[in-house]
Amino acid sequence: MAKQSKRYRKAAARIDRARRYPLDEAIRTLMEAAAEGPAKFDETVELAVKLGVDPRQADQNVRGTVVLPHGTGKSVRVLVFAKGDKAKEAEAAGADHVGAEELAKKIQEQQWLDFDTAIATPDMMGVVGRLGKILGPRGLMPNPKVGTVTFDISKAVREIKAGKVEFRVEKAGIVHVAIGKRSFGAERLLENAQALLTSLLRAKPAAAKGHYMQSVALSTTMGPGIRIDPATVRAAA
Repeated sequence: MAKQSKRYRKAAARIDRARRYPLDEAIRTLMEAAAEGPAKFDETVELAVKLGVDPRQADQNVRGTVVLPHGTGKSVRVLVFAKGDKAKEAEAAGADHVGAEELAKKIQEQQWLDFDTAIATPDMMGVVGRLGKILGPRGLMPNPKVGTVTFDISKAVREIKAGKVEFRVEKAGIVHVAIGKRSFGAERLLENAQALLTSLLRAKPAAAKGHYMQSVALSTTMGPGIRIDPATVRAAA
Protein backbone atom coordinates (compact mmCIF):
# COMPACT_ATOMS: atom_id res chain seq x y z
CA MET A 1 0.00 0.00 0.00
CA ALA A 2 1.37 3.43 -0.94
CA LYS A 3 2.46 5.58 1.98
CA GLN A 4 0.34 8.68 2.46
CA SER A 5 2.11 12.01 2.74
CA LYS A 6 1.85 14.23 5.80
CA ARG A 7 -0.01 16.78 3.68
CA TYR A 8 -2.54 14.16 2.55
CA ARG A 9 -3.14 12.99 6.12
CA LYS A 10 -3.73 16.55 7.34
CA ALA A 11 -6.18 17.21 4.49
CA ALA A 12 -8.01 13.92 5.09
CA ALA A 13 -8.41 14.76 8.77
CA ARG A 14 -10.69 17.66 7.79
CA ILE A 15 -13.09 15.35 5.93
CA ASP A 16 -15.68 13.08 7.52
CA ARG A 17 -15.36 10.01 5.29
CA ALA A 18 -18.62 8.53 6.59
CA ARG A 19 -20.66 11.62 5.72
CA ARG A 20 -22.26 12.73 2.47
CA TYR A 21 -21.98 16.50 2.25
CA PRO A 22 -24.27 19.04 0.55
CA LEU A 23 -22.64 20.20 -2.68
CA ASP A 24 -21.76 23.72 -1.53
CA GLU A 25 -20.37 22.53 1.81
CA ALA A 26 -18.38 19.80 0.09
CA ILE A 27 -16.61 22.34 -2.11
CA ARG A 28 -15.84 24.65 0.82
CA THR A 29 -14.52 21.71 2.86
CA LEU A 30 -12.40 20.49 -0.03
CA MET A 31 -10.86 23.96 -0.43
CA GLU A 32 -10.05 24.09 3.29
CA ALA A 33 -8.51 20.62 3.14
CA ALA A 34 -6.47 21.51 0.05
CA ALA A 35 -5.05 24.52 1.91
CA GLU A 36 -3.31 22.16 4.36
CA GLY A 37 0.19 22.46 2.92
CA PRO A 38 -1.00 23.18 -0.64
CA ALA A 39 0.59 21.42 -3.60
CA LYS A 40 3.31 23.24 -5.53
CA PHE A 41 1.04 23.49 -8.56
CA ASP A 42 -2.55 24.55 -9.23
CA GLU A 43 -4.42 21.30 -8.67
CA THR A 44 -7.30 20.23 -10.89
CA VAL A 45 -10.67 19.70 -9.19
CA GLU A 46 -12.65 16.76 -10.55
CA LEU A 47 -16.15 15.38 -10.13
CA ALA A 48 -16.85 11.66 -10.38
CA VAL A 49 -20.50 10.65 -10.72
CA LYS A 50 -21.80 7.06 -10.59
CA LEU A 51 -24.93 6.78 -12.71
CA GLY A 52 -27.62 4.13 -12.54
CA VAL A 53 -27.30 3.17 -16.19
CA ASP A 54 -25.99 0.22 -18.17
CA PRO A 55 -23.62 1.73 -20.77
CA ARG A 56 -23.65 -1.55 -22.69
CA GLN A 57 -27.19 -0.71 -23.75
CA ALA A 58 -27.34 1.82 -26.58
CA ASP A 59 -30.41 3.51 -25.09
CA GLN A 60 -28.62 4.08 -21.76
CA ASN A 61 -25.42 5.65 -23.05
CA VAL A 62 -24.97 9.07 -21.44
CA ARG A 63 -22.97 11.56 -23.47
CA GLY A 64 -23.06 15.30 -23.93
CA THR A 65 -21.32 18.63 -23.51
CA VAL A 66 -21.54 21.61 -21.21
CA VAL A 67 -19.94 25.05 -21.28
CA LEU A 68 -18.58 25.62 -17.77
CA PRO A 69 -19.30 29.23 -16.70
CA HIS A 70 -15.71 29.77 -15.59
CA GLY A 71 -13.93 27.42 -17.97
CA THR A 72 -11.57 24.65 -16.91
CA GLY A 73 -8.46 26.70 -16.24
CA LYS A 74 -6.72 24.77 -18.98
CA SER A 75 -5.52 26.14 -22.30
CA VAL A 76 -7.15 23.92 -24.92
CA ARG A 77 -5.41 23.32 -28.26
CA VAL A 78 -8.03 23.14 -31.00
CA LEU A 79 -7.51 21.56 -34.42
CA VAL A 80 -9.99 22.24 -37.22
CA PHE A 81 -10.39 20.26 -40.43
CA ALA A 82 -11.78 22.75 -42.94
CA LYS A 83 -11.16 24.36 -46.32
CA GLY A 84 -11.64 27.76 -47.92
CA ASP A 85 -13.78 30.27 -46.06
CA LYS A 86 -14.41 27.84 -43.22
CA ALA A 87 -10.66 27.49 -42.68
CA LYS A 88 -10.36 31.29 -42.49
CA GLU A 89 -13.29 31.35 -40.07
CA ALA A 90 -11.52 28.82 -37.84
CA GLU A 91 -8.31 30.85 -37.81
CA ALA A 92 -10.21 34.04 -36.97
CA ALA A 93 -11.97 32.26 -34.08
CA GLY A 94 -8.64 31.26 -32.55
CA ALA A 95 -8.09 27.66 -33.67
CA ASP A 96 -4.52 26.49 -33.06
CA HIS A 97 -4.24 24.27 -36.15
CA VAL A 98 -6.30 24.50 -39.33
CA GLY A 99 -6.01 22.37 -42.45
CA ALA A 100 -7.41 19.55 -44.53
CA GLU A 101 -5.75 16.59 -46.25
CA GLU A 102 -2.27 17.72 -45.21
CA LEU A 103 -3.21 17.60 -41.52
CA ALA A 104 -4.83 14.19 -41.91
CA LYS A 105 -1.67 12.93 -43.62
CA LYS A 106 0.51 14.29 -40.82
CA ILE A 107 -1.61 12.52 -38.19
CA GLN A 108 -1.69 9.27 -40.16
CA GLU A 109 1.99 9.10 -41.11
CA GLN A 110 3.66 10.79 -38.13
CA GLN A 111 1.14 9.93 -35.38
CA TRP A 112 1.07 13.68 -34.70
CA LEU A 113 -1.40 14.51 -31.93
CA ASP A 114 -0.39 17.93 -30.69
CA PHE A 115 -3.97 19.03 -29.93
CA ASP A 116 -6.70 18.45 -27.34
CA THR A 117 -9.88 18.72 -29.44
CA ALA A 118 -10.64 18.23 -33.12
CA ILE A 119 -13.46 19.89 -35.05
CA ALA A 120 -14.45 19.24 -38.66
CA THR A 121 -16.88 20.61 -41.19
CA PRO A 122 -19.26 17.88 -42.46
CA ASP A 123 -17.69 17.90 -45.94
CA MET A 124 -14.32 16.96 -44.40
CA MET A 125 -15.54 13.80 -42.67
CA GLY A 126 -14.61 11.64 -45.65
CA VAL A 127 -10.99 12.58 -44.96
CA VAL A 128 -11.27 12.57 -41.17
CA GLY A 129 -13.04 9.21 -41.12
CA ARG A 130 -9.83 7.51 -42.21
CA LEU A 131 -8.25 8.61 -38.92
CA GLY A 132 -10.78 6.75 -36.79
CA LYS A 133 -8.32 4.14 -35.49
CA ILE A 134 -5.96 6.88 -34.33
CA LEU A 135 -8.35 9.53 -33.04
CA GLY A 136 -11.18 7.31 -31.80
CA PRO A 137 -9.41 5.52 -28.92
CA ARG A 138 -8.05 8.87 -27.70
CA GLY A 139 -11.43 10.57 -27.69
CA LEU A 140 -10.34 13.01 -30.39
CA MET A 141 -12.66 12.00 -33.22
CA PRO A 142 -15.05 14.79 -34.29
CA ASN A 143 -18.65 13.86 -33.54
CA PRO A 144 -21.88 15.65 -34.52
CA LYS A 145 -23.51 14.56 -31.23
CA VAL A 146 -21.15 16.79 -29.25
CA GLY A 147 -21.02 19.64 -31.74
CA THR A 148 -17.57 18.98 -33.20
CA VAL A 149 -18.86 18.21 -36.70
CA THR A 150 -20.45 21.45 -37.81
CA PHE A 151 -20.43 24.24 -40.37
CA ASP A 152 -20.69 26.78 -37.52
CA ILE A 153 -16.94 26.60 -36.98
CA SER A 154 -16.46 29.92 -35.21
CA LYS A 155 -19.07 29.06 -32.55
CA ALA A 156 -17.57 25.60 -31.98
CA VAL A 157 -14.05 26.97 -31.57
CA ARG A 158 -15.12 29.82 -29.26
CA GLU A 159 -17.15 27.50 -27.01
CA ILE A 160 -14.30 25.04 -26.61
CA LYS A 161 -11.82 27.81 -25.90
CA ALA A 162 -14.28 29.29 -23.37
CA GLY A 163 -14.57 26.04 -21.40
CA LYS A 164 -16.88 23.63 -23.20
CA VAL A 165 -16.23 20.09 -21.96
CA GLU A 166 -17.53 16.71 -23.02
CA PHE A 167 -18.82 14.10 -20.61
CA ARG A 168 -19.31 10.43 -21.40
CA VAL A 169 -20.22 7.52 -19.17
CA GLU A 170 -17.54 4.83 -18.85
CA LYS A 171 -18.09 1.07 -18.82
CA ALA A 172 -18.57 1.05 -15.05
CA GLY A 173 -21.29 3.70 -15.28
CA ILE A 174 -19.04 6.52 -14.01
CA VAL A 175 -18.55 10.00 -15.46
CA HIS A 176 -15.29 11.85 -14.66
CA VAL A 177 -15.02 15.55 -15.50
CA ALA A 178 -12.57 18.26 -14.44
CA ILE A 179 -14.52 21.32 -13.27
CA GLY A 180 -11.65 23.76 -12.78
CA LYS A 181 -8.55 24.54 -10.74
CA ARG A 182 -8.09 24.95 -6.99
CA SER A 183 -7.23 28.62 -7.57
CA PHE A 184 -10.79 29.22 -8.83
CA GLY A 185 -12.09 29.33 -5.27
CA ALA A 186 -15.26 27.80 -3.86
CA GLU A 187 -17.81 30.08 -5.54
CA ARG A 188 -16.62 29.58 -9.12
CA LEU A 189 -16.10 25.85 -8.61
CA LEU A 190 -19.65 25.57 -7.25
CA GLU A 191 -21.09 27.28 -10.34
CA ASN A 192 -19.08 24.99 -12.63
CA ALA A 193 -20.15 21.91 -10.67
CA GLN A 194 -23.82 22.91 -10.83
CA ALA A 195 -23.59 23.49 -14.59
CA LEU A 196 -22.12 20.03 -15.13
CA LEU A 197 -24.54 18.23 -12.82
CA THR A 198 -27.52 20.00 -14.37
CA SER A 199 -26.38 18.80 -17.82
CA LEU A 200 -25.96 15.26 -16.52
CA LEU A 201 -29.48 15.29 -15.09
CA ARG A 202 -30.89 16.56 -18.39
CA ALA A 203 -29.03 13.80 -20.21
CA LYS A 204 -30.82 11.06 -18.23
CA PRO A 205 -31.91 8.34 -20.69
CA ALA A 206 -35.59 7.46 -20.74
CA ALA A 207 -34.58 3.81 -20.37
CA ALA A 208 -32.72 4.40 -17.08
CA LYS A 209 -34.54 2.85 -14.13
CA GLY A 210 -34.23 3.42 -10.37
CA HIS A 211 -31.86 5.98 -8.87
CA TYR A 212 -30.10 7.79 -11.71
CA MET A 213 -27.43 9.74 -9.81
CA GLN A 214 -26.25 7.11 -7.34
CA SER A 215 -23.11 8.70 -5.90
CA VAL A 216 -21.04 11.83 -6.40
CA ALA A 217 -17.48 12.49 -5.27
CA LEU A 218 -15.22 15.52 -5.48
CA SER A 219 -11.43 15.54 -5.32
CA THR A 220 -8.29 17.49 -6.14
CA THR A 221 -5.28 16.05 -7.97
CA MET A 222 -3.25 15.35 -4.83
CA GLY A 223 -5.96 15.32 -2.19
CA PRO A 224 -8.52 12.97 -0.67
CA GLY A 225 -12.01 12.64 -2.09
CA ILE A 226 -15.16 13.92 -0.44
CA ARG A 227 -18.58 12.32 -0.92
CA ILE A 228 -21.58 14.45 -1.88
CA ASP A 229 -25.23 13.76 -1.09
CA PRO A 230 -26.94 13.18 -4.48
CA ALA A 231 -30.20 14.57 -3.05
CA THR A 232 -28.57 17.99 -2.58
CA VAL A 233 -27.20 17.79 -6.12
CA ARG A 234 -30.71 17.45 -7.46
CA ALA A 235 -31.84 20.41 -5.35
CA ALA A 236 -28.90 22.54 -6.49
CA ALA A 237 -29.48 21.72 -10.13
